[in-house]
Amino acid sequence: MEAKTAVLLGATGLIGNHLLQLLLQDDHYSTVRALVRRPLPVIHPKLEVQITNFDDHDSFHRALGKGDAIFCCTGTTMEKVKGDKALYRRIDFDIPVHAAQWGIDNGFSQYLVVSAIGADAKSSNFYLHLKGSMEAAIHALPYVSLHIFRPSLLLGNREEKRKGEKLAQSIMPALSFMLPGSLKKYRAIDAADVAKAMLAAAKSGKAGINVHEYSQMKMV
Repeated sequence: MEAKTAVLLGATGLIGNHLLQLLLQDDHYSTVRALVRRPLPVIHPKLEVQITNFDDHDSFHRALGKGDAIFCCTGTTMEKVKGDKALYRRIDFDIPVHAAQWGIDNGFSQYLVVSAIGADAKSSNFYLHLKGSMEAAIHALPYVSLHIFRPSLLLGNREEKRKGEKLAQSIMPALSFMLPGSLKKYRAIDAADVAKAMLAAAKSGKAGINVHEYSQMKMV
């Protein structure tokens, strides 16, 4: 089997942490390059850690290197950026879009990115508008295979605590059965399931633009 290289952004996040472990365990990839702001407490013969200043475009571009698939799991919250919408945009729009643009330059054929349910560039909601604008910018790029993942509330244990999230995580699984049919896409989902769906989509080799919501992610 031809050796393949995966690049991962957001390896320290809720989805990214699960995905990093899956990528390291899977023989489909011989190299896993993680772009991170700080060192990772993980050692593995397949793992290349690139400490990256994402605000330095030349450095970011070089850190991506050459490879086959880029997995982007970056994201933040308004609380974490202390209400700074410009900083929020740099993390949730600039990083995934720049990675996608420079990935084309560097010869990548697949791009897989975490967005959000309800993402819409025309939305008046800041978060949904941001995610929708990010999706639209990436749609325009000539990837052989583009996969967009739109989870609702994520279940799992984060390193950082988010206000209200723990309560929501305890309530939403019980309420999910009340969201049938077209509302099913709003059901809470385990971050580990999103990570599994991302790896499965990459290995499928399916071409074109593919959007994955709750039902598609739970099928894996």
